[in-house]
Amino acid sequence: MSTPIRFIFRGAVHELEDVDPTRTVLQHLREDLHCTGTKEGCAEGDCGACTVVVGSLENGQAQLKAVNACIQFLPTLDGKALFTVEDLQQRDGTLHPVQQALVECHGSQCGFCTPGFAMSLWGMYLEQDGRAPQRCEIDDALSGNLCRCTGYRPIIDAARRMGELPRVDFDRVALAQDLRALQRAAGTVHSYKGQTFHAPRTLDELVAARGAHPDAVLLAGSTDVGLWVTKQMRVLSDIIYLGHVAELKTVRDAGGFIDIGAGVSLEDAYTALCAHYPDELGELRQRFASLPIRQAGTLGGNVANGSPIGDSMPWMIALGSRIVLRGPDGERELALEDFYLGYQVKDLRPGEFVQGVRVPLPRDGVAFRTYKLAKRFDQDISAVCAAFAFALEDGVVADARIAFGGMAATPKRAAQAESALNGRAWDEAALADAMAALANDYAPLSDMRASGAYRMKTAQNLLRRFWLETRSAHPLAAAQVNAFARA
Repeated sequence: MSTPIRFIFRGAVHELEDVDPTRTVLQHLREDLHCTGTKEGCAEGDCGACTVVVGSLENGQAQLKAVNACIQFLPTLDGKALFTVEDLQQRDGTLHPVQQALVECHGSQCGFCTPGFAMSLWGMYLEQDGRAPQRCEIDDALSGNLCRCTGYRPIIDAARRMGELPRVDFDRVALAQDLRALQRAAGTVHSYKGQTFHAPRTLDELVAARGAHPDAVLLAGSTDVGLWVTKQMRVLSDIIYLGHVAELKTVRDAGGFIDIGAGVSLEDAYTALCAHYPDELGELRQRFASLPIRQAGTLGGNVANGSPIGDSMPWMIALGSRIVLRGPDGERELALEDFYLGYQVKDLRPGEFVQGVRVPLPRDGVAFRTYKLAKRFDQDISAVCAAFAFALEDGVVADARIAFGGMAATPKRAAQAESALNGRAWDEAALADAMAALANDYAPLSDMRASGAYRMKTAQNLLRRFWLETRSAHPLAAAQVNAFARA
């Protein structure tokens, strides 16, 4: 029997039956409900014109996050709340401070992108709770919204101005109470014309669903699978949704590792990771993706997807991270680097799925850096992503771990470059040998992002940058690092 989809919309429970499980939230808003404030721009989560805020119950509390409606499937809203730009106007007809600030600061010209900006600003407004935002916080909150008219300055002015206006509070307690009434005790199945959307609630239910439907698409944040539907026009017959499995949403420090469940969002995962690696991962976190994408996508999904240009795998491999798989025979753990067998080919047995990842905690004597090169600084796919983790003892390389994305068919270690370094003084001669060895480790392809020659040269130069930043103190070291960064 098919289970209806229930979520809170406009202050009431909205229930849907007989709905295509890959129909997007944006399509439902615009085409079914005629709520046209939410716009369609790119239909791939890049432009932010479709930004909405979704409320969910997390550890008994109501959490609200801005996401892209264009790539979120309707059944993922079950048990949640949906807010659009139409919800911002106050009951007495006055504008919300977010809207009023955009008006006062002239933050809109053609207006097409404005509803998305308003929702991203509202998401930040809720998080700030009356505190004046820093410029970096504003930039991050608006990182997923594109505007061709304003040049962004008046929108940034509006982000500052909205906090100066009389505060409008949001009743999270009431929302949490409404959400509790929608929670289900067991997994559900939503069926429509031969398509099924399975939503297990426990790890055991997920194992059973995967065993019964081994060819089903596993869906987490929909930041990749969503594009299969909106851009590739694929028809997905069976989907298993991971978003309701509580056991996959845990983060904890244990046995020298940070254990991160496969259902933990990228934003929450990188928040936990940056608490331990603030300098090493801070910039990569900002550049990984826009905030709405990080709040929807998961670290487990990024790892399971295994894209050769994914930004998480190189640094995780360099640190010696491990992946935890779950299947009908229980758990299985292996080094992350051993999980990738070839392009889009992983070491997954029948019925298995990614349960989580284990990232080593910082260790004394290990120098760790990660670098990303792309055509744009913000929210662009990497041409090259590099990660280095060297155990250094008295200036000697005891254990070199080098991993790159964008250089091969999989995220891959540089075995020959590592061999050229291990046991040697971390000096310029060893560096030169390792840079030369990289040409034997990789044969990068040319594509729209970069040529193979560019990738190789920049990979070698990133290794040199790492040497400049981590070699023994020298009077010229700081100046050389700065000059290299400027170049």
